[in-house]
Amino acid sequence: MQESHTSTEIATERLRELILEGGIKPGEKLHQDQLAEQLGLSRTPLRTALTTLTQTGLVVYESNRGFRVREFSISDMKGAFEVRAELEATACRLAADNMTPEVGAELLQLVAHGDQLLSPGLLLPENLGPYRQMNVRFHDLIMRTAANPWIVDFVQRLHNVPMASDRIIMWRDHGVIARSHDDHHRIAQALSNAQGTRAAALMREHIIFALEHLLDHLEQHPEDILRRPTKDLGRPTTRNRRKNK
Repeated sequence: MQESHTSTEIATERLRELILEGGIKPGEKLHQDQLAEQLGLSRTPLRTALTTLTQTGLVVYESNRGFRVREFSISDMKGAFEVRAELEATACRLAADNMTPEVGAELLQLVAHGDQLLSPGLLLPENLGPYRQMNVRFHDLIMRTAANPWIVDFVQRLHNVPMASDRIIMWRDHGVIARSHDDHHRIAQALSNAQGTRAAALMREHIIFALEHLLDHLEQHPEDILRRPTKDLGRPTTRNRRKNK
């Protein structure tokens, strides 16, 4: 029984990561035989994983049509980013009170690893995966240090909106990535100094900057994202919003 439970957890995590990293596009049908072969899994844990991801909202099931990846609108994505920004800012504020030299050192090591990956002056395709993993570990470490399980739970749910996930890295524009990684430096330093309010403000700006860039990027290069989200009627473009300010 324990082995079956473990297989199901592995299947769920692998499928979730595949979707969040863009391996399967929103709206795309999930073919169980193909997925089982691709992920090296048997059908039973895979089907259980599909059911689990349906319950979390990342996958939808329709009678006679099967499972497919859920599609989200631009409003869904924007709302997820805004809530995530507030939750992770709160995580920074709480983490500052729980900082230890070991956690501070680990944050700085993650940032240094990011520096190394960006050292060629661009994010090479082969470094995209490692940089993404570094980014996920950085944010996860802060939330774990906050020691509030509700933050972790709700942020994980927000990551089920694929384009709001921290797995998505806009790697076409190195200047944007470098600017975002500079935020990692400032956040890590503020937390190491137990400056919770400063770290919270930096994290909030870090995530909102990612949202604004993603909205612009969706307009200019929709092929780079998982899939252009459903347009919301009456929503002005980012460019028009700025002109009206």
